[in-house]
Amino acid sequence: MTIVRWHGHACFEIVANDGRVIVIDPHDGHSIGLKPPKVEADIVLITHNHYDHNAYNVVAKPSAKLLVMAKGEQIIDGIRVKGVEAFHDKVGGKRRGRVVMYRIEVDGVAFVHLGDLGHVLDESLARELKPIDVLMIPVGGTFTIEPDEAWQVVKVLEPRCVIPMHYWVKGLMLPLKTLDEFLKHVEDWNIVRLERNEFVVSKNNVPERTVVIFPEPS
Repeated sequence: MTIVRWHGHACFEIVANDGRVIVIDPHDGHSIGLKPPKVEADIVLITHNHYDHNAYNVVAKPSAKLLVMAKGEQIIDGIRVKGVEAFHDKVGGKRRGRVVMYRIEVDGVAFVHLGDLGHVLDESLARELKPIDVLMIPVGGTFTIEPDEAWQVVKVLEPRCVIPMHYWVKGLMLPLKTLDEFLKHVEDWNIVRLERNEFVVSKNNVPERTVVIFPEPS
C-alpha cells in the first residue's frame, strides 16, 4: 500500500512500499501561516519556483534527488516521473509564468500533481497525463484555476481519485477560496471526507468512478 499525506497548500508526500519518500511542492510553513511539513524526502519535485512551492531545503535529505520544473520523462530509482509544461495563468504565462505538472508512477499507481495550473486543460495536454489514478488539483482560485474550472479539468482528465489542494484553510495567509466553493460543483456521491491528513492507495483498491477525497490539513 502506498501512503499519501497532505501537508497543506500544495505539498504532498507519497511513501512507496519500499519506504522511499517523494515530496511535491514543499512550503516552509511560516511564510504562508501553516505548520512546516515534517518529512524527509528522497525525491523532491518542484512544479514552479514560487516561494510557497519550492522550499526543498525544508524537506530534502542530503542525498535527495531534486527536480525543478523538469519537463520530459525520466526514471529515478525505479520511479517514473513525467513533467508536462502548462501555464500559471490564462494568457500563456505572460502574468505568472509557466508550471510543470508531474505524473508519477509509484507501486503501480499513477499520481498527477497539477501545481499552480492557471487554465483549463485541452485534450492534447490531458492525453500527456492520462491515465490517472490520483489527481492533486488546485481549487482555490486567485492564483490558479477557479473552483468551477477545477471541476472542468477533473472531467477532462477523468481521474479515479481527486484530492483538492491550494485552497484556503485556517491560518493560511493567502486570499484563496474555500473548499466549499469547489464542492458546489461536485455531486454528493463523489465525496469522501477524511479525519486525518493521510490515506493509503494501491493499484487494487482505486475506485472505479471518480471520487473526491479531502484529508484534514496536517
